[in-house]
Amino acid sequence: MLIYLRNRILSSALPFLFVILGVFFLARLTGDPANLYLPLSATEEMRAAFSAQHGFDDPLFVQFGDYVAQLATLDFGDSLRTAQPADEAVLRAFPATLQLAGATMLLAVVGAVVIGSLAAYRPNSLADRVASFLSATAASTPDFWFAIMGVLVFAVQLEWLPTSGTTGASVWVLPVLTLLIRPFGVLVQVVRGAMVSALAAPYIKVARAKGASERRVVFGHALRNAAAPGLTVAGDLTVGLVNGAVVVETIFGWPGVGKLMIDSILQRDFAVLQAAVLITALTIFLLNILIDVCYALLDARVRQGAMA
Repeated sequence: MLIYLRNRILSSALPFLFVILGVFFLARLTGDPANLYLPLSATEEMRAAFSAQHGFDDPLFVQFGDYVAQLATLDFGDSLRTAQPADEAVLRAFPATLQLAGATMLLAVVGAVVIGSLAAYRPNSLADRVASFLSATAASTPDFWFAIMGVLVFAVQLEWLPTSGTTGASVWVLPVLTLLIRPFGVLVQVVRGAMVSALAAPYIKVARAKGASERRVVFGHALRNAAAPGLTVAGDLTVGLVNGAVVVETIFGWPGVGKLMIDSILQRDFAVLQAAVLITALTIFLLNILIDVCYALLDARVRQGAMA
């Protein structure tokens, strides 16, 4: 297991290095921060002093070297807008994103396991066809379109739900539903396919011949063996939620790291943007390692193949 874990960490480290390189140089393409933080009447001397104060007057590769040296000491720099440490701003916003992603995936996994298992229990039945149609529709629905329609129908026209906010249970409904729809649709299809194959396996016939109840057969024997592909897809979808909550957080004003990234781009707050992207990338990196470990624990062939 340790050899497998080491190989996965080494293979994931190179993309993380590219993230460090890319976020630094792409952030500079958003424009000169002096145009935002100095008045229109600012003189060239004021602009030069501003650039010198924040190190923007050095060549880009010199700035990048200084940035990497700071990262080596876990120093992400200070926010241009608030003059506070950039990592503190990101860490304040990150729990809101993790809570949103966690609630979404919990509902998606539980719902997909129940509906996918019931659909696979009687293939080609009416329930199976309805579940397949709804899951395919949900998996192909763009989240930004669903978010806009949700605001228009349930918040503006019906006035049942708020358009934004952080207090009360009602503020969770639209953001969670928007993030939930695609993972739920994908997981239902994956669970159904895995369960159809599992229920047709010889060990299921043996379990039934021994008098096991149908509930034990479906949720005890078949679901346990069908969990590996579902776990992998659920992990990938969780990573996508953490990485792709920008649209949802922006539309609903959710105070997470996605909205913080957008605000940092608009404000050309390079330090906060870089910290947000890197901490998000590190979280995704750790989630991928955790997914790989869980998958290896479920399937010994994965460990043996990785160590071969």
